Amino acid sequence: MTKSALQIARAAYQPKLPNALKGGVKVMEGNPTQSVADQEEIKKLFPNTYGMPLLKFETGEAKEYAPMNVGVILSGGQAPGGHNVISGLFDGIKKMNPANKLYGFILGPGGLVDHKYMELTADIIDEYRNTGGFDIIGSGRTKLEKEDQFEKGYEILKELGIKALVIIGGDDSNTNACVLAEYYAAKNYGIQVIGCPKTIDGDLKNEMIETSFGFDTACKTYSEVIGNIERDCNSARKYWHFIKLMGRSASHIALECALQTQPNICLISEEVEAKNMSLDDIVTYIANAVAARAAEGNNFGTVLIPEGLIEFIPAMKKLIAELNDFLAVHAEEYAAIEPNKQREYIISHLSKENADVYASLPEGVARQLTLDRDPHGNVQVSLIETEKLLSEMVGKKLAAWKAEGKYVGKFSAQHHFFGYEGRCAAPSNFDADYCYSLGYTAAVLMANGKTGYMSSVRNLTAPAEEWVAGGVPITMMMNMERRHGEMKPVIQKALVKLDGAPFKAFAAARDTWAKETAYVYPGPIQYFGPTEVCDQPTKTLQLEHQK
Repeated sequence: MTKSALQIARAAYQPKLPNALKGGVKVMEGNPTQSVADQEEIKKLFPNTYGMPLLKFETGEAKEYAPMNVGVILSGGQAPGGHNVISGLFDGIKKMNPANKLYGFILGPGGLVDHKYMELTADIIDEYRNTGGFDIIGSGRTKLEKEDQFEKGYEILKELGIKALVIIGGDDSNTNACVLAEYYAAKNYGIQVIGCPKTIDGDLKNEMIETSFGFDTACKTYSEVIGNIERDCNSARKYWHFIKLMGRSASHIALECALQTQPNICLISEEVEAKNMSLDDIVTYIANAVAARAAEGNNFGTVLIPEGLIEFIPAMKKLIAELNDFLAVHAEEYAAIEPNKQREYIISHLSKENADVYASLPEGVARQLTLDRDPHGNVQVSLIETEKLLSEMVGKKLAAWKAEGKYVGKFSAQHHFFGYEGRCAAPSNFDADYCYSLGYTAAVLMANGKTGYMSSVRNLTAPAEEWVAGGVPITMMMNMERRHGEMKPVIQKALVKLDGAPFKAFAAARDTWAKETAYVYPGPIQYFGPTEVCDQPTKTLQLEHQK
């Protein structure tokens, strides 16, 4: 592998660890736990892994551990720091017993089922320390949920002498980890399963998981580029930049980037839903801000938009649901109609309320809602170019206002979508340290015979030495939700809390940001420099901890 100068320099960085992980470790058990909701159903589904205590690590005496082989899987979308979770895991198991071996399953959970793996030796691990991406073993989205998959996995685990498996993933992947842990426990197979909390979206978090790894780096990466665009915007003074950001189920990324860069407008999907806002309400809100800035001679600005916004607009959600049901039955009939008559056909077959919403949409978006469907027959809302939809509708509204003499400015838009750019960035110091600690914590959990736990590292706004490491039972985070028509146990997603400190800080400042050009240009992620620049956690964490 040819290394960049940055990668060579970063390879020398030694991630910081909590004090409790630096020598011998004592495992302290807390109170028994229960799931966040649906306690009886979850308990029935997970009799062997439900109600386990919270675990906290403290400094203890060094112990001797019997040798054990460990497996690791990277599951789902990439997030900066995954390689450091594996590095921390490797260093942790080698410290406990140098004879321990680590095997990586190739291209995600599918590698376990298909028996594709490689031993991860010190030479390989050293190539990937402090780097972004998941390319050490690759990732995949195979769901581990069927008995034959569990059994196929068990075959290779038994063959390699693997006693414990670490699954690094988001809420779905960790739900699968919990199901696998329960299955192996019920069968007395002697295989432990530990999860690690990953997702740049930031929606895998709770009292015990303060943030998912990768969120810090992704937000810093996006904020750098948003800051660059804001500076360009403030230099040229002639464009409104509409920027869509990753985060389909929650708006944590948009909110964090807004707190870092202070754009003129940032939409929060959870607020749109809570206020029952229509598409027109959102368009009017943006258009009013554009007109107010134009009145001051400022025909430029920036708008941040969460990727999943459309799904949170109640009227759009209803329209999409009716379209899905209608086209599931009438897809062939619809396809046979001449393209220039398809719009009228749809409008004539929808309820009055949904027909009005559909008729108000620009041609391209209306067409997208009826044509591009996933294998389950659902519209692929993530493909809708929300940033173009909003700017086009704002432009039309402003043109109408201009004709009425209510608006005197000029409106010209540029569009951006920041998604994949943030998923494999070189991890920030925070994520490099946090991920290494998560991996090391997983090693301690396994060495102490634990299964069905997620690696937990807390107190994250303090210096790394003061972080609190331990484990949280995955069943504690679960509730029952409808998936593909059936009620299934899943880890509860964390949405932006409208009564939380991060949102309140944003809401208190946004009217000022809308009128004034209050942009902040964070610049590139800083690895080398004063602590106050290069070791900071997210604004979200700082506000949640009131620091």
